[in-house]
Amino acid sequence: MSDRLVRAISKDGFVKAVAVSTRDLTERARQIHKTLPVGTAALGRTLAAASMMGNALKSSGSSLTLQIKGDGPLGKILAVSDNEGNVRGTVDNPSVDIPLRSDGKLDVGAAVGFDGMLTVIRDLNMKEPYVGSVGLLGGEIAEDLAAYFVESEQIPTACGLGVLVDRDQSVLTAGGYLIQLLPGASDDVITMVEGGIYAAGPVTELLKEDDDPESLLRRVMSDFELEILETTPIEYRCYCSRERMEAALISLGPEELQKLIEEQGDAELTCRFCDNVQKFTKAQLETMLLDMQKKT
Repeated sequence: MSDRLVRAISKDGFVKAVAVSTRDLTERARQIHKTLPVGTAALGRTLAAASMMGNALKSSGSSLTLQIKGDGPLGKILAVSDNEGNVRGTVDNPSVDIPLRSDGKLDVGAAVGFDGMLTVIRDLNMKEPYVGSVGLLGGEIAEDLAAYFVESEQIPTACGLGVLVDRDQSVLTAGGYLIQLLPGASDDVITMVEGGIYAAGPVTELLKEDDDPESLLRRVMSDFELEILETTPIEYRCYCSRERMEAALISLGPEELQKLIEEQGDAELTCRFCDNVQKFTKAQLETMLLDMQKKT
């Protein structure tokens, strides 16, 4: 099954939820960035979270950036989602390799770090984007994200994220869920949510059995009658282009561009989110420079 996002609400109107299956896009990210397993898991969790949060924006052209910067060896993890839930991302140090935890699982928390910040940037095409940040709790990402929603947006939230890496280092399963309480939810509703999450078990095991995100939601929220609001295909999608890279060169300004021509002759730009490489010859750079000088 290709990657999908499912959004739902409980029939009683007290709980909203979203889930994603992201195996394909996480594998695409692994191939682009050549991540080792712990980097794949950390980046994959971040991509899944960004997708669910970005899809909630709805307004055309808006985007969400999720940045996790801990004191662990992975460095900064960045994921950007459009308003449909299509994502792209990167990690500073993809080749990090650290020992497994005592339970045999990837130690994402240690790789991310226990001291740092989780930052969410919502660009709604207004003058200034909305920016919210919280300190990391443990670097496992799901609990850090739940803390962000409670602290920064005052929305009680449960989050589950998981990436299962196969023996050949490819992605076997990936995805997650966000469950949020709506105004008026009672303690009984909270107990039902918590009980369902505990009974369902780890995200990776649920997705291994069935990678349909609707099935994931129904198992985690087994005590609720759900109304499915939306089912959307999602993918790893980068919006880079030769035109955007040319604009980046122009943004250097005449002096820096002249220096680049003198020192390097030509230029080769690689998108940090994907494997797109664009080459600009010396003649092309000189034409850009001449056009800039004419405008000044």
